[in-house]
Amino acid sequence: MPEPTKKEENEVPAPAPPPEEPSKEKEAGTTPAKDWTLVETPPGEEQAKQNANSQLSILFIEKPQGGTVKVGEDITFIAKVKAEDLLRKPTIKWFKGKWMDLASKAGKHLQLKETFERHSRVYTFEMQIIKAKDNFAGNYRCEVTYKDKFDSCSFDLEVHESTGTTPNIDIRSAFKRREVKQQEEEPQVDVWELLKNAKPSEYEKIAFQYGITDLRGMLKRLKRMRREEKKSAAFAKILDPAYQVDKGGRVRFVVELADPKLEVKWYKNGQEIRPSTKYIFEHKGCQRILFINNCQMTDDSEYYVTAGDEKCSTELFVREPPIMVTKQLEDTTAYCGERVELECEVSEDDANVKWFKNGEEIIPGPKSRYRIRVEGKKHILIIEGATKADAAEYSVMTTGGQSSAKLSVDLKPLKILTPLTDQTVNLGKEICLKCEISENIPGKWTKNGLPVQESDRLKVVHKGRIHKLVIANALTEDEGDYVFAPDAYNVTLPAKVHVIDPPKIILDGLDADNTVTVIAGNKLRLEIPISGEPPPKAMWSRGDKAIMEGSGRIRTESYPDSSTLVIDIAERDDSGVYHINLKNEAGEAHASIKVKVVDFPDPPVAPTVTEVGDDWCIMNWEPPAYDGGSPILGYFIERKKKQSSRWMRLNFDLCKETTFEPKKMIEGVAYEVRIFAVNAIGISKPSMPSRPFVPLAVTSPPTLLTVDSVTDTTVTMRWRPPDHIGAAGLDGYVLEYCFEGTEDWIVANKDLIDKTKFTITGLPTDAKIFVRVKAVNAAGASEPKYYSQPILVKEIIEPPKIRIPRHLKQTYIRRVGEAVNLVIPFQGKPRPELTWKKDGAEIDKNQINIRNSETDTIIFIRKAERSHSGKYDLQVKVDKFVETASIDIQIIDRPGPPQIVKIEDVWGENVALTWTPPKDDGNAAITGYTIQKADKKSMEWFTVIEHYHRTSATITELVIGNEYYFRVFSENMCGLSEDATMTKESAVIARDGKIYKNPVYEDFDFSEAPMFTQPLVNTYAIAGYNATLNCSVRGNPKPKITWMKNKVAIVDDPRYRMFSNQGVCTLEIRKPSPYDGGTYCCKAVNDLGTVEIECKLEVKVIYQGVNTPGQPVFLEGQQQSLHNKDF
Repeated sequence: MPEPTKKEENEVPAPAPPPEEPSKEKEAGTTPAKDWTLVETPPGEEQAKQNANSQLSILFIEKPQGGTVKVGEDITFIAKVKAEDLLRKPTIKWFKGKWMDLASKAGKHLQLKETFERHSRVYTFEMQIIKAKDNFAGNYRCEVTYKDKFDSCSFDLEVHESTGTTPNIDIRSAFKRREVKQQEEEPQVDVWELLKNAKPSEYEKIAFQYGITDLRGMLKRLKRMRREEKKSAAFAKILDPAYQVDKGGRVRFVVELADPKLEVKWYKNGQEIRPSTKYIFEHKGCQRILFINNCQMTDDSEYYVTAGDEKCSTELFVREPPIMVTKQLEDTTAYCGERVELECEVSEDDANVKWFKNGEEIIPGPKSRYRIRVEGKKHILIIEGATKADAAEYSVMTTGGQSSAKLSVDLKPLKILTPLTDQTVNLGKEICLKCEISENIPGKWTKNGLPVQESDRLKVVHKGRIHKLVIANALTEDEGDYVFAPDAYNVTLPAKVHVIDPPKIILDGLDADNTVTVIAGNKLRLEIPISGEPPPKAMWSRGDKAIMEGSGRIRTESYPDSSTLVIDIAERDDSGVYHINLKNEAGEAHASIKVKVVDFPDPPVAPTVTEVGDDWCIMNWEPPAYDGGSPILGYFIERKKKQSSRWMRLNFDLCKETTFEPKKMIEGVAYEVRIFAVNAIGISKPSMPSRPFVPLAVTSPPTLLTVDSVTDTTVTMRWRPPDHIGAAGLDGYVLEYCFEGTEDWIVANKDLIDKTKFTITGLPTDAKIFVRVKAVNAAGASEPKYYSQPILVKEIIEPPKIRIPRHLKQTYIRRVGEAVNLVIPFQGKPRPELTWKKDGAEIDKNQINIRNSETDTIIFIRKAERSHSGKYDLQVKVDKFVETASIDIQIIDRPGPPQIVKIEDVWGENVALTWTPPKDDGNAAITGYTIQKADKKSMEWFTVIEHYHRTSATITELVIGNEYYFRVFSENMCGLSEDATMTKESAVIARDGKIYKNPVYEDFDFSEAPMFTQPLVNTYAIAGYNATLNCSVRGNPKPKITWMKNKVAIVDDPRYRMFSNQGVCTLEIRKPSPYDGGTYCCKAVNDLGTVEIECKLEVKVIYQGVNTPGQPVFLEGQQQSLHNKDF
């Protein structure tokens, strides 16, 4: 108990409160701090109490409040703690008085509860007192702790007496564990005087010795008592600072008034005391006396009396009488396992007594071996099944004394009635070890020095004096030395257990036929699980030869639970049946195991390519001679180019057959193929490559087989090469024929021919033959191309036809010095006669070369001159049939310079020039002029105007003060003239200004009726090729152009497109047909007149090199394609 501070010792007592507001005081013996705040105190004391209250409000948000309850009723005290700043639940303790922790007293009359509200985060702690008794009254304290935070509060409980209640154990009499010496009976002692005169270090000793439970409250009163009392005007003699009375005794309070007329009132804890059988008031002159009869613990409180505006107070301490030990404990001797009872008697019933063992308090509980029984004044300590550890000094302690005694526990003599016996048990049977001793005491079983742990299979049975160890389904690990040792005795009962088992070979991991497969070259480690007790000896053999343990390639290894056959680097010859024999004292076992060594299959024989195509081949092969001990699952095929070293896999799914067709090869490239055999073990080595082969294909059939010519004894056939020849190339052709009515084909050419034309000779006149042709290469002959109709062997005259190329139908223009090479195809049979003329005269063959063949004629001029220009006429004659055609050739050159260039006028910065066209236009129209100027000083020429069409021009922006010469170049389609014509005189741009008089010109009438400057010309067109008709027209105002066909205007016809640009009118006919032939007319109209011009258009159709106007003549195989073509 801490010593009171000096500040508290020097505090002055507070004046008495007004009668109408008395302060509340507790009846249980202590006054809580919150009640003292209601009393008016000096400023220093008030401030100290406020600081104390602020410290006590750290954690509580609601403190338990004092209460009153009747005997036998229930009451609940509630405390609440806010958990917003707390990371875990705080620790709470409930106390009565100073020491008694109520957590150990929870039970029938006391329950402690706690709850937590998550939404509000508030802990609620409850203490519920059930069926309260009179001795439950007093001061209680609640303490809450969280880390370094602490909060506490005190509250009082008043229990009103009720008829028929009986006292119970006084829970206020709890005290700390300490040694208390037996006190002899002493005369009545004033505890208050003892405390007042004692040192603070002796407070607790005095409180325990005299049964003071509320030492804290008593010390507070002691502080108030030590304060200097003020002199009172109302009281001549005040109450003593404190009074002490034993429980059940009577106390007398006396005050003496200065004025006997003053009214006196008595208060207990702030409540006025009314006269009753318990409280008796007496008046003797100026004395006022209060008697309190039958004092109980609830009367332990503060009392004060008021007279007018003054009061005086005192403290009443009710002391319980000390509990004495009336019957001492006695020394006791017992045997182990017996029940021991230590008994004593105290002076009061149901007194609070504490038991100690060697000075340590004995706390009974559900798991404790100690029980305490109370029978009125008797208190008995019961020890069930005493052991040697229970031998000690036991003592009992009360508030008035103590008693001690020694307990000795000895062992009874032990006799072994039935010892354990050694056992030999078959595997799987039950093991039962049984013994019997003279005492019913427990014991411990050990196996090989280790404790035996019970399980579902192992049970330890203790029934009276009999001890059993039962093991169901004995296992080999159950074998060993078993010992039973009774507790507390230095005696052991040993027994040996021997478990035996016939040998067994476990082949569950093998196939149904006990076959083990291993890959050649790998290591075989065949581990066969075995069982048997004792461990059997294993022997391996193959045939008549035993396999021994050692370091050989084939060896055995033995282990307690298995036997292993080891074959390093398995070979094919290791395949066979291996035997294993097991033997032990319980029996023998035998098994046979078949070892199969499998390997990769041998490579197949080199494949054979039996057939070759353009990008494929067919290959065959034989299965390998050895399949590796495992069936062949299929084959992989690879190929490579002969000149390459990179093999390419052709199939990713196994080929099950022994034939395969590689595809997607490059025609004409040499290839090789090889084979891999595959079994369950893996892939064999590749076979030898096949002989190189080249994928080749015959060509497609020749095309356009036609009759070129027929005589009375010969037929000449012509054809075109095949559309697809391939990498094998084309070696030549074979032409065959057969006579009508037979199927015997006769080869017309003994040797292959390279040309696409051949004449069959020696044929009878008027015979009919069928003809076919084949293309031949290294892969063979192609499919034949047949001429669909029989050919009559009889000469036919074919009228001549001239096929003028399209670009020669208009004027053929070339520059001087260029070569002229014109090829004019023609037709006609027999070979026609050709005649060339120029402008109606014979052609000079020294200047112009003419070369003729059976199908065309060629005009060749190595270096053209302007004299070669003119009209060339060609005449083709067959018998009496004649065909003519004309070609216009124009050889052009650069033009000459203009004839005369004159300066017509000079004014300001301008010069007017005129000139005359050149005499030589280069055999081509003049397209424009280029004008240049030169300063007389430098004579450097600069171009002023290019591509100028007129023969007069005005040069502007000349520099004033300079003198200029001018020259003009003429230009045609070949380019500028080599020379230019320069002005003879110069033009001087005068510095002084001159007044220029504008010449007076008469208005010129530019109106002109339409006139065609270039007419339409008759034109031939090829069916399917666009054709154009051109002409040029001029007129002012600009004439309107209308095109007509056969006098019908062409309007909104998508087959025709009409253009007009710079007076050039064009009509384009899209892909004309023979029906588009006719007379076309171009009509120009303006306000001054109308003009028309016509031309004829002939559309020719070409089939098999023959151009025919009008209705086409179909040859073999052409009619169908004609109908499919859009004319």
